[in-house]
Amino acid sequence: MSAVSAKPVDRQLPSEEARELLGLTRELVQNEVAPHAAADEAGDRFPREVFRTLGRAGLLSLPYGEQYGGGDQPYEVYLQVLEELAAGWLAVGLGVSVHTLSCHALAVFGTDEQRDRWLPGMLSGEQLGAYCLSEPQSGSDAASLRTRAVLDGDEYVVSGTKAWITHGGHADFYSSMVRTGEDGARGISCLLVPGGAAGLSAAPPEHKMGMRSSPTAQLHFDGVRVARERLVGEEGQGFQIALAALDSGRLGIAACAIGVAQAALDLAVDYAGTRQQFGRPIADFQGLSFMLADMATQIEAGRALYLAAARLKDAGLAFSKQAAMAKLFCTDAAMRVTTDAVQVLGGYGYTQDYPAERYMREAKVLQIVEGTNQVQRLVIGRHLTGR
Repeated sequence: MSAVSAKPVDRQLPSEEARELLGLTRELVQNEVAPHAAADEAGDRFPREVFRTLGRAGLLSLPYGEQYGGGDQPYEVYLQVLEELAAGWLAVGLGVSVHTLSCHALAVFGTDEQRDRWLPGMLSGEQLGAYCLSEPQSGSDAASLRTRAVLDGDEYVVSGTKAWITHGGHADFYSSMVRTGEDGARGISCLLVPGGAAGLSAAPPEHKMGMRSSPTAQLHFDGVRVARERLVGEEGQGFQIALAALDSGRLGIAACAIGVAQAALDLAVDYAGTRQQFGRPIADFQGLSFMLADMATQIEAGRALYLAAARLKDAGLAFSKQAAMAKLFCTDAAMRVTTDAVQVLGGYGYTQDYPAERYMREAKVLQIVEGTNQVQRLVIGRHLTGR
């Protein structure tokens, strides 16, 4: 059984253009995204053509400027598009979030010449990006990364291994954090690496609990030569670039989490309204209706939290703490809601006849990616104490 086609979420959008964009997104999800999710997840197939379809509709470039081919949409709108995509298929929603994250370094820290040269292609809808920060021995402690870039004339020679790279082996470009100097955060720089660079290769994708259509792989740099002009920002600025991108990316993960949770709630409500026991729908039983009420409340609270953070970002205000809070709350909520959805469906929830079990498996990874929820608590605590 495919996901339930539920009534649209009641959204407060800032413009008629935004309402039309959300309508287009929902139409694409119903016709081009959700119908392929179950089969492609079961077959470990990467839906590259789906991303091309979304790209041609302008959904791979929404928060970036029109002068570079972007949609020039506020984050408040972009994140709600992500939520709709993730409700249809998390591999696609998260993939769009990762692509947007991968464009952030050049869009924000690149020179005018660099943006004019490369950003239109990255935002064209035909290219797909990846973000390379983590390494096999460097996850939460990102400042300890070891992949090294040594300047040789007008090129950097890059050697090392990146890990947990979404779209690894499939991306057209990689925003890569590499070590160009001393140990620690100050020795890290950012390079925009072409996907077809000689010496760049991907390991076989990881075998994951969920999100099997989204390839996650190690990326090997074996003397990869990258033109010096592809250095984004200054040497030693890479860690700052990485953290700035992650603040925005965490909002993307929060929106995706609420999308998955909303899909699980819609399924649970539909099932509870039609499943009969003791001569009446199970939704009539107070214990179960209370579960549905709690699920819905968590979703509404999470949506409000990520949108509040997005509006801070759109206003040019600090939002790092709020992004960490949104990522923490929304992904924890998604795990609870999807687990409860399985419970509402009972034995059927534990089978692949319904997507509830897939939602639960997918929700788990969202508590881990782009900073574990334990790291989010550290970030929030440091903001509170000024440390």
